[in-house]
Amino acid sequence: MRKRINFVTIFFILTTILLSIFLFTNYNSKDKELGYDSSSILNRVVPIQELALVKYNYSGVIGYKDFIKVLKINIPLTEKSFLLKYNGYIKAGVDFKNMKVEVIGKDVHISLPRPKILDTLIDEKSIKVYNESMNAFNPLTIADYNKAIMKEKDNMIGDAIRQGILKDATTQAELVLTSIMKDMGFENIKITQEITIPQSK
Repeated sequence: MRKRINFVTIFFILTTILLSIFLFTNYNSKDKELGYDSSSILNRVVPIQELALVKYNYSGVIGYKDFIKVLKINIPLTEKSFLLKYNGYIKAGVDFKNMKVEVIGKDVHISLPRPKILDTLIDEKSIKVYNESMNAFNPLTIADYNKAIMKEKDNMIGDAIRQGILKDATTQAELVLTSIMKDMGFENIKITQEITIPQSK
């Protein structure tokens, strides 16, 4: 006896399979859209903030000269001076902890704080001193070397900012964040920078 094919049963089975596939796909898609919030994004990006830092290496020579002064007038034969050669670096970056995140489905908007200088270092091991004066009336002191180094750090910061280190830090932060957001499944990624409103005096 031939088995009769029940087309109604086959249709029902196929419909059930297709409906299950549709519901499963839709569930996964919806879960992916709602799987992240601002807190989970911050937890993901803050630990790897180091990847978004920009570092400029420096080497230079510091020239220092000073006199004993009376009424702001240099006293002759009291000059003290030295030359100091050094290597160092300056780092800039964006503080991911203070960024603001807004998530809507697969869209994410990140508002970054202003970039800033994070570290300025002159390597003590690299320092070499030349042409130190031996003035008995006005001898060199540790304070003189520290004063010269602190002034050079200020010069390094000013030079780095003029060269665009803060702009580079923002660009690097945007590249890192964009890569992470794509990896997390976001399709529309918007990254902006906070607008600083000058305080009235």
